[in-house]
Amino acid sequence: MSHPCLVTIDSRSAPRALFSGDKLVEVDLPTGTRVVYPKPPLAALKDVDAAIRYAINHPYNSEPLYAKLRPGMKVTIAIDDISLPLPPMKRPDIRERVLTVVLDLLADYSVDDVEIIIATSVHRRMKDWEVRHIVGDKIFNAYWPKKLYNHDAENAANMKYLGTTEEGEEVEINQQRRRERPHHLREPEPRSDGWRSQICGRRPLRVSKPPRASQPQNNAQLPLVHGSFHVGAQHER
Repeated sequence: MSHPCLVTIDSRSAPRALFSGDKLVEVDLPTGTRVVYPKPPLAALKDVDAAIRYAINHPYNSEPLYAKLRPGMKVTIAIDDISLPLPPMKRPDIRERVLTVVLDLLADYSVDDVEIIIATSVHRRMKDWEVRHIVGDKIFNAYWPKKLYNHDAENAANMKYLGTTEEGEEVEINQQRRRERPHHLREPEPRSDGWRSQICGRRPLRVSKPPRASQPQNNAQLPLVHGSFHVGAQHER
Protein backbone atom coordinates (compact mmCIF):
# COMPACT_ATOMS: atom_id res chain seq x y z
CA MET A 1 0.00 0.00 0.00
CA SER A 2 1.44 3.37 -1.01
CA HIS A 3 1.35 6.43 1.22
CA PRO A 4 2.76 9.92 0.53
CA CYS A 5 4.72 9.83 3.81
CA LEU A 6 6.18 6.34 3.24
CA VAL A 7 9.08 5.63 0.87
CA THR A 8 10.72 2.24 0.24
CA ILE A 9 14.42 2.45 -0.60
CA ASP A 10 15.58 0.74 -3.79
CA SER A 11 18.94 0.51 -5.57
CA ARG A 12 18.40 3.86 -7.28
CA SER A 13 17.42 5.83 -4.18
CA ALA A 14 19.46 8.85 -3.16
CA PRO A 15 21.04 9.10 0.32
CA ARG A 16 18.69 10.24 3.09
CA ALA A 17 19.39 13.02 5.60
CA LEU A 18 19.23 11.83 9.22
CA PHE A 19 19.72 13.56 12.56
CA SER A 20 23.05 12.83 14.23
CA GLY A 21 23.35 14.80 17.46
CA ASP A 22 23.12 18.48 16.51
CA LYS A 23 23.96 17.83 12.85
CA LEU A 24 22.39 16.28 9.75
CA VAL A 25 24.23 13.50 7.91
CA GLU A 26 23.52 11.77 4.61
CA VAL A 27 23.22 7.99 4.83
CA ASP A 28 22.86 5.32 2.13
CA LEU A 29 20.15 3.08 3.53
CA PRO A 30 19.87 -0.60 2.60
CA THR A 31 17.53 -1.59 -0.21
CA GLY A 32 14.09 -2.41 1.16
CA THR A 33 14.29 0.06 4.03
CA ARG A 34 10.99 1.83 4.62
CA VAL A 35 11.40 5.51 5.42
CA VAL A 36 8.53 7.28 7.18
CA TYR A 37 8.35 11.03 6.70
CA PRO A 38 6.37 13.49 8.83
CA LYS A 39 3.42 15.32 7.39
CA PRO A 40 4.26 18.57 5.55
CA PRO A 41 4.85 21.49 7.92
CA LEU A 42 2.22 24.11 8.60
CA ALA A 43 2.40 27.33 6.64
CA ALA A 44 4.79 29.84 8.20
CA LEU A 45 3.37 32.83 10.04
CA LYS A 46 3.48 36.02 8.00
CA ASP A 47 4.43 38.12 11.05
CA VAL A 48 6.02 36.13 13.88
CA ASP A 49 6.51 39.14 16.17
CA ALA A 50 2.83 40.09 15.84
CA ALA A 51 1.88 36.51 16.77
CA ILE A 52 4.12 36.72 19.82
CA ARG A 53 2.52 39.97 20.96
CA TYR A 54 -0.94 38.47 20.45
CA ALA A 55 -0.01 35.39 22.54
CA ILE A 56 1.35 37.56 25.35
CA ASN A 57 -1.84 39.63 25.36
CA HIS A 58 -4.04 36.51 25.26
CA PRO A 59 -2.43 33.92 27.60
CA TYR A 60 -4.25 30.71 28.50
CA ASN A 61 -6.64 31.07 31.44
CA SER A 62 -5.12 34.33 32.60
CA GLU A 63 -5.27 38.08 32.31
CA PRO A 64 -2.89 39.77 29.84
CA LEU A 65 0.61 40.25 31.14
CA TYR A 66 0.36 44.06 31.15
CA ALA A 67 -2.62 43.85 33.51
CA LYS A 68 -0.45 42.15 36.14
CA LEU A 69 2.48 44.55 36.07
CA ARG A 70 3.27 47.38 38.46
CA PRO A 71 6.38 49.51 38.87
CA GLY A 72 9.09 48.05 41.09
CA MET A 73 7.83 44.46 41.12
CA LYS A 74 10.14 41.46 40.76
CA VAL A 75 9.74 39.18 37.74
CA THR A 76 11.35 35.83 36.97
CA ILE A 77 11.24 34.37 33.46
CA ALA A 78 11.95 30.67 32.85
CA ILE A 79 12.95 29.65 29.32
CA ASP A 80 13.52 26.26 27.72
CA ASP A 81 16.99 24.78 27.53
CA ILE A 82 18.41 22.58 24.75
CA SER A 83 17.35 19.22 26.15
CA LEU A 84 17.07 17.62 22.70
CA PRO A 85 20.20 17.18 20.53
CA LEU A 86 18.81 18.95 17.45
CA PRO A 87 20.43 21.37 15.01
CA PRO A 88 20.23 24.88 16.52
CA MET A 89 17.38 27.11 15.43
CA LYS A 90 18.24 29.74 12.83
CA ARG A 91 18.83 33.11 14.52
CA PRO A 92 16.92 34.89 15.83
CA ASP A 93 15.86 31.95 17.99
CA ILE A 94 12.18 32.04 18.98
CA ARG A 95 13.26 32.49 22.63
CA GLU A 96 15.12 35.67 21.71
CA ARG A 97 12.08 37.02 19.85
CA VAL A 98 9.70 36.30 22.74
CA LEU A 99 12.10 37.65 25.37
CA THR A 100 12.59 40.84 23.38
CA VAL A 101 8.85 41.53 23.32
CA VAL A 102 8.38 40.63 27.01
CA LEU A 103 11.37 42.65 28.25
CA ASP A 104 10.23 45.69 26.26
CA LEU A 105 6.79 45.38 27.84
CA LEU A 106 8.28 45.11 31.34
CA ALA A 107 10.38 48.22 30.71
CA ASP A 108 7.29 50.13 29.58
CA TYR A 109 5.75 49.43 32.99
CA SER A 110 8.92 50.35 34.93
CA VAL A 111 9.69 46.75 35.90
CA ASP A 112 13.46 46.48 35.95
CA ASP A 113 14.10 43.75 38.55
CA VAL A 114 14.07 40.84 36.12
CA GLU A 115 15.85 37.49 36.25
CA ILE A 116 15.89 34.89 33.48
CA ILE A 117 16.41 31.24 34.44
CA ILE A 118 17.20 28.54 31.91
CA ALA A 119 14.88 25.71 32.97
CA THR A 120 17.35 22.83 32.75
CA SER A 121 15.55 20.59 35.27
CA VAL A 122 18.34 18.01 35.82
CA HIS A 123 19.84 18.35 32.34
CA ARG A 124 23.37 19.61 31.81
CA ARG A 125 24.04 23.32 32.07
CA MET A 126 24.13 25.27 28.85
CA LYS A 127 27.43 26.80 27.75
CA ASP A 128 27.69 30.58 27.52
CA TRP A 129 27.92 30.49 23.72
CA GLU A 130 24.80 28.30 23.57
CA VAL A 131 22.93 30.77 25.75
CA ARG A 132 24.08 33.66 23.57
CA HIS A 133 22.72 31.86 20.51
CA ILE A 134 19.23 31.36 21.96
CA VAL A 135 18.74 34.79 23.58
CA GLY A 136 20.75 36.97 21.22
CA ASP A 137 23.69 39.30 21.79
CA LYS A 138 21.72 42.24 23.27
CA ILE A 139 19.94 40.21 25.98
CA PHE A 140 23.03 38.09 26.70
CA ASN A 141 25.26 41.14 27.20
CA ALA A 142 22.69 42.86 29.42
CA TYR A 143 21.82 39.91 31.72
CA TRP A 144 24.48 37.17 31.66
CA PRO A 145 25.56 35.79 34.10
CA LYS A 146 24.01 37.48 37.17
CA LYS A 147 20.49 37.96 35.84
CA LEU A 148 20.50 35.21 33.19
CA TYR A 149 21.73 31.83 34.34
CA ASN A 150 21.23 28.07 34.36
CA HIS A 151 19.03 26.49 36.98
CA ASP A 152 21.18 24.36 39.29
CA ALA A 153 19.29 21.42 40.80
CA GLU A 154 22.37 20.51 42.88
CA ASN A 155 22.39 23.84 44.73
CA ALA A 156 20.36 22.82 47.77
CA ALA A 157 20.64 26.29 49.30
CA ASN A 158 18.62 27.74 46.44
CA MET A 159 15.85 25.13 46.53
CA LYS A 160 12.54 25.38 48.38
CA TYR A 161 10.85 22.21 49.68
CA LEU A 162 7.13 22.30 48.86
CA GLY A 163 5.86 18.96 50.20
CA THR A 164 4.97 15.53 48.83
CA THR A 165 2.56 14.47 46.12
CA GLU A 166 -0.14 11.84 46.53
CA GLU A 167 2.31 9.39 44.96
CA GLY A 168 4.94 10.06 47.62
CA GLU A 169 7.18 12.23 45.46
CA GLU A 170 9.05 14.93 47.34
CA VAL A 171 8.78 18.26 45.51
CA GLU A 172 11.22 21.14 45.64
CA ILE A 173 11.67 24.05 43.29
CA ASN A 174 14.04 26.93 42.63
CA GLN A 175 13.27 29.71 45.09
CA GLN A 176 13.36 32.31 42.34
CA ARG A 177 10.07 30.85 41.07
CA ARG A 178 8.51 32.14 44.28
CA ARG A 179 9.10 35.75 43.32
CA GLU A 180 6.10 37.98 42.73
CA ARG A 181 5.49 37.18 39.10
CA PRO A 182 7.03 34.08 37.51
CA HIS A 183 6.55 33.54 33.77
CA HIS A 184 7.39 30.55 31.64
CA LEU A 185 8.20 30.99 27.96
CA ARG A 186 8.07 27.78 25.94
CA GLU A 187 8.93 27.20 22.33
CA PRO A 188 6.68 25.01 20.15
CA GLU A 189 7.81 21.38 19.82
CA PRO A 190 6.94 18.43 17.60
CA ARG A 191 5.95 16.64 20.83
CA SER A 192 4.64 17.96 24.11
CA ASP A 193 4.50 15.97 27.32
CA GLY A 194 3.29 18.55 29.78
CA TRP A 195 5.62 20.08 32.36
CA ARG A 196 8.84 19.00 30.70
CA SER A 197 10.71 22.26 31.32
CA GLN A 198 11.27 22.54 35.04
CA ILE A 199 13.51 24.17 37.63
CA CYS A 200 13.10 21.40 40.19
CA GLY A 201 15.49 19.94 42.73
CA ARG A 202 17.13 16.55 43.21
CA ARG A 203 15.49 15.18 46.33
CA PRO A 204 15.57 11.35 46.38
CA LEU A 205 12.49 9.86 44.76
CA ARG A 206 10.87 7.36 47.11
CA VAL A 207 7.71 5.90 45.62
CA SER A 208 6.08 2.47 45.75
CA LYS A 209 4.71 2.61 42.20
CA PRO A 210 5.54 4.49 38.98
CA PRO A 211 4.93 8.22 39.42
CA ARG A 212 2.31 10.10 37.48
CA ALA A 213 1.34 13.73 37.17
CA SER A 214 0.08 14.86 40.57
CA GLN A 215 -0.09 17.85 42.90
CA PRO A 216 1.78 18.30 46.20
CA GLN A 217 -0.08 17.54 49.40
CA ASN A 218 0.61 18.84 52.92
CA ASN A 219 -0.83 22.20 51.86
CA ALA A 220 2.14 22.70 49.56
CA GLN A 221 0.97 24.18 46.28
CA LEU A 222 3.16 24.73 43.26
CA PRO A 223 3.51 28.45 42.51
CA LEU A 224 1.30 29.55 39.65
CA VAL A 225 3.01 30.20 36.37
CA HIS A 226 1.22 33.32 35.19
CA GLY A 227 0.88 33.20 31.45
CA SER A 228 2.47 30.32 29.57
CA PHE A 229 2.94 31.92 26.19
CA HIS A 230 2.90 29.48 23.26
CA VAL A 231 3.46 30.90 19.79
CA GLY A 232 2.26 28.64 16.99
CA ALA A 233 4.94 29.47 14.48
CA GLN A 234 6.87 27.35 12.01
CA HIS A 235 10.57 27.96 12.59
CA GLU A 236 13.62 27.15 10.53
CA ARG A 237 16.23 24.93 12.14
